[in-house]
Amino acid sequence: MKIIVDENIPFGREAFGRLGEVVTMHGRKMDAAAVRDADMLIIRSITKVGRESLEGSRVRFVGTCTIGTDHVDEAYLRDQGIAFASAPGCNANSVAEYVVCSLLVLAKRGGYRLEDKTIGVVGIGNVGSKVVAKCEALGMKVLQNDPPLARLFPCEKRFLPLEALMDADFITLHVPLTKTGEDKTWHMADTAFLKRMKPGAVLLNTCRGAVLDSAVVLNPKSKAESVRPAKQIQNPKLTLDVWEGEPNITPDLVTASALGTPHIAGYSYDGKVNGTTMVYQAACKAIGATADWDARPLLPPSPHARLTLDATGRDDEDVLREAALTVYDIEADDRQLRAIAGLPAGERGAYFDRLRKEYPQRREFQNSTITLRGGSVTIRRKLAGIGFRLKD
Repeated sequence: MKIIVDENIPFGREAFGRLGEVVTMHGRKMDAAAVRDADMLIIRSITKVGRESLEGSRVRFVGTCTIGTDHVDEAYLRDQGIAFASAPGCNANSVAEYVVCSLLVLAKRGGYRLEDKTIGVVGIGNVGSKVVAKCEALGMKVLQNDPPLARLFPCEKRFLPLEALMDADFITLHVPLTKTGEDKTWHMADTAFLKRMKPGAVLLNTCRGAVLDSAVVLNPKSKAESVRPAKQIQNPKLTLDVWEGEPNITPDLVTASALGTPHIAGYSYDGKVNGTTMVYQAACKAIGATADWDARPLLPPSPHARLTLDATGRDDEDVLREAALTVYDIEADDRQLRAIAGLPAGERGAYFDRLRKEYPQRREFQNSTITLRGGSVTIRRKLAGIGFRLKD
């Protein structure tokens, strides 16, 4: 059995090598010619899979080590009897930690406290639910919107109409990309959406680039005369990890963002390994093999496994910021992406991909144990609430 695995999937060879011959390659090179004689494809979000790439091949299983599946033509796979698996929730905690770090950075820059702010969370699935929990742990007021869940659980009063979120200080998007239907999310954040947001509020997008209509930000007058002037819907109203047209993104949109990163919100090492494990287990089930590979003994310790923080006389959020940004320096990712503006247009796509392919190993908060000197019960509760372990 020949298994083609995206070279950026951790432990891809170790896991899937138990099932057959593994060939690794760049995800953007998995075209029809490359996969024709493969039996399995193990991909990430940069690989488009459907009739064009699979017709005439012998592929019988496709697994994507990602939460999102909009890069896969699932209807075609079903019609062809090709088994499919994704990894829902694998990197949900990673994305939620990214949101926490974003909020802490923005609060520092803006000179305000998160505990005094309101955040609207759109999409309360694997990621959104974790964002809700962490933001509540930070002491923020959290408003939740999820129309499918609201219809499924009509007695749940926590699910609010989208309009009820528009006075929030932050709105963060955690929805799948869908182009049709009652809950279409393609260009959800359009002219009308941005116009209704509270002046000075921040929109965070870590789901899919096309959920935001980037043309509204870059050319607001081309969309509607009534939209606010461009300077009011740009920096610092945007924190973006995902972009329309990846990897050939628009540098002006990066410049217009308060924080911009190269689609790495879910790129914690823990999240990636979770994705490998979930798809490996699904592949085993598909072919009737025993899933006996375990990644846990292979994981290296976090470079920040032990942290000592002094909270004596300090504001809680300064302590939270020190802890979170020690583990994940989101501003370093922002600086690297901003360099894309200085590159020739023909080099930007390769640079964007390289930032993702060569992304440094990032571990989640749960791998760090904090020894806290001074501080209140409240700060300990907040640190634990966003994921850190605390030494008694």
